[in-house]
Amino acid sequence: MKNIYILGAAGSIGLQTLDIIEKALDDFNLIGISLGSHEEINYQILDRFSVEIVCLRYENQIKQYELKYPTIKFVYGDQGLIDLSIYPVKGTLVNALSGSAGLRPTIEAIKSGKDIALANKETLVMAGDYINELIDTYRVKLYPIDSEHSALWQTIDGEDLANIEKIVITASGGTFRDLNREDLIDVTLEQALKHPNWSMGAKITIDSATMMNKGLEVIEAHHLFQLPYDKIETVLHRESVVHGLTYFTDGTIKASLSVSDMRVPILYALYYPKRAHFDKRLELTNLSFTKMDFERFPLLKLAFHVGKQGGLLPTVMNAANEAAVKLFIQNKIKFLEIENIVMQYVENFKNIMNPTINEIIDTDHLIQKEILLAYEKR
Repeated sequence: MKNIYILGAAGSIGLQTLDIIEKALDDFNLIGISLGSHEEINYQILDRFSVEIVCLRYENQIKQYELKYPTIKFVYGDQGLIDLSIYPVKGTLVNALSGSAGLRPTIEAIKSGKDIALANKETLVMAGDYINELIDTYRVKLYPIDSEHSALWQTIDGEDLANIEKIVITASGGTFRDLNREDLIDVTLEQALKHPNWSMGAKITIDSATMMNKGLEVIEAHHLFQLPYDKIETVLHRESVVHGLTYFTDGTIKASLSVSDMRVPILYALYYPKRAHFDKRLELTNLSFTKMDFERFPLLKLAFHVGKQGGLLPTVMNAANEAAVKLFIQNKIKFLEIENIVMQYVENFKNIMNPTINEIIDTDHLIQKEILLAYEKR
């Protein structure tokens, strides 16, 4: 039986992870979770599962939850995420948080000896080199949960990296994949949130529409698989059936295909090296692959550039994007302004190589705060 922690249990990935655990209670022991601001969902989760520690969003929630669930230890906020991550019971921590908030808890969980099942891209985008050092130092495992990285992991696992010619990350193209840039000028938040293939949270859905999500995945893949950027490609694959491909020097291509359901990569991470049963099966249809257009998706091109530059630039790009997406969700900027803000901050930043973890976190906070304040009164 594996002990499991979930950061972001009330989000899309978290709820699907809970669904898996609930159907396999003989295999998993849920120790701790962090919840969101939606009280009804929080109560539903706590009524369904017996846990030891829970992190809430705000301090003023503590008293009411302690009265309702007196056997649970409650913590809150950013420090609460760390308290949860270092809770003194070994296990696997599923990081399903959205944004840069996932970095520090991942670091502390690794230091406490926990394996990491990672759905939080920003952790590796901001501090991939540092995370890999910690993984080696503390001898824990890092399992990717993103569908693309799980697919690539399965095609690479057991192979000699020297025999890999390149890896290919597929992209659905997002909500606006059939629109020209001229058509994007007045698109709305409601339109942007209607992803054609996946049901995801707002932030990642917007990132898919700008293709920033794929850019973050490129940088994440670089750190996960220790491959240079010139061996990482992206292609447009509308059907979201082939999630990743690996090309080998002998001409062989290995691809991982599955239904578009995030429970597939979650299952693989939680049960690895074994495989669990999943009842959905893929029906193969006509598959299409299209070369990625960097002019249509400039943030993807920017991500390759930023990843190759390294230093603090990935943090700057991620922070600017995170803030810009928040502004778009709040209807304070237009869709294309997301790109403008991100590119402006990357172009104007004087890079620092080999940043400390404190420099990374401070830069993230400062840039997000600066951008949000600039548009506060809109």
